[in-house]
Amino acid sequence: MDKPDNTAAATGVKRGAYKLEADEGTALWFTNALVMVKAGGPETKQRLTVVEILHPAGYSPPMHRHLVEDEAFYIISGTALFESDGERFTVQRGDFAFLPQGSTHSFLAGPHEPFRCLVITVPAGFETFTAEAGAPAARRELPEPAPIDGDVLASIAARHNIEILGPPLTP
Repeated sequence: MDKPDNTAAATGVKRGAYKLEADEGTALWFTNALVMVKAGGPETKQRLTVVEILHPAGYSPPMHRHLVEDEAFYIISGTALFESDGERFTVQRGDFAFLPQGSTHSFLAGPHEPFRCLVITVPAGFETFTAEAGAPAARRELPEPAPIDGDVLASIAARHNIEILGPPLTP
C-alpha cells in the first residue's frame, strides 16, 4: 500500500525538521529506474538533494558529468561497476562513492539483482532534473522497461547543467 507523500517536492510546504518512512517520498520513474525523492531544494534551502534510487540489474546511465553538483552514492543493496574520469571500481552494499563536480562518470548495475543506492547531490537540483525527465510512478516499484530517447534526455539534462558525453557503460 502506498504511503502519503510528505515531501516538499510534491507539496511545496515542508519546512524544518521532518521524517519520512522507508517507502515515503515523491516517487518517479526515471530512465527505467525508481527514484524516491527524500529531500530537495525546498526542504534544504537549495543546499542538497537526497534520493533513493532502485536501478534494474544491468542498467547503466549514459556517460555524463554534473557541471554544478558533487554526487555521492551510499550503496544499500546490489553491486555496480563505476567509472569516473577513466578509473573503474566496483561497489557493493555498505560502500560509498564520491564523484566531484565536473567528473566524467557512469556506472553499470550488476547483472544478477537490482542496484539500490542513496544519492546525495550538493547543491540541490537533481530532483528537478529527475522530475522533468521522468514521470510520476504509478507504483513504488521498477517500471516496465522502455526505450530511452537519448536526444530528449540530453536536452533536459543540459537545462539542469548535466552534460551527456557518451553511451552507457559496458562490462
